[in-house]
Amino acid sequence: MGINNMFTAGGVVMWPLLGFSVLAVALIIERIRFWVRINSRQSRVIREVLNLYRLENVVGAIDKLRQNADLPLARIFLAALELEEPNPEEFRLALESEAQAEIPLLKRFQNIFETIIGLAPLLGLLGTVLGLIASFASLDIGDVGGTKTAAVTAGISEALVSTASGLVVAIFTLLFANSFRGLYVRQMALIQEYGGQLELLYRRRYERGEKSYASTR
Repeated sequence: MGINNMFTAGGVVMWPLLGFSVLAVALIIERIRFWVRINSRQSRVIREVLNLYRLENVVGAIDKLRQNADLPLARIFLAALELEEPNPEEFRLALESEAQAEIPLLKRFQNIFETIIGLAPLLGLLGTVLGLIASFASLDIGDVGGTKTAAVTAGISEALVSTASGLVVAIFTLLFANSFRGLYVRQMALIQEYGGQLELLYRRRYERGEKSYASTR
């Protein structure tokens, strides 16, 4: 069955399904590029930053973060390291607040994906119901086994095209949406892990500074 025949058989609901499929593909491509950029660079950059900070090279760590400010963890670390002499509690709050601010970016388009996954099968089912109504409306009860009955049978099989199309769009979108959800969960775990390491390093540095200050008095 060609594309033109599919749209004819599926009826009017094929157009919103086409729109959903185009939208889903565009958003999936954007999310793939987003996650590839993060996963290819972020862990390496953050490990370098932590090593610089561990060696007391705070300026070098901040410069490295600024060079990679397009990464979520870099922005989170910058929010804390750019504070002026915070105590450990303020430092932790800065990390947590910026991490919360990054969540909408990490979960971007998730609601749209869920809408497409929920509506596409329903639109397909609606198209099938409309097709069946049209097919049975043309049936002449006195012509059972005749040419009109054969046409109705063909119409029923064509009406199912919209349901199949809706399911294909939903399944395709669900596959990628679940993958992105898994990447989001993994990213949140990395934020907690690396954020905890930076907070620990800062607490140690802060406590050393407090002891040095106390010994000079």
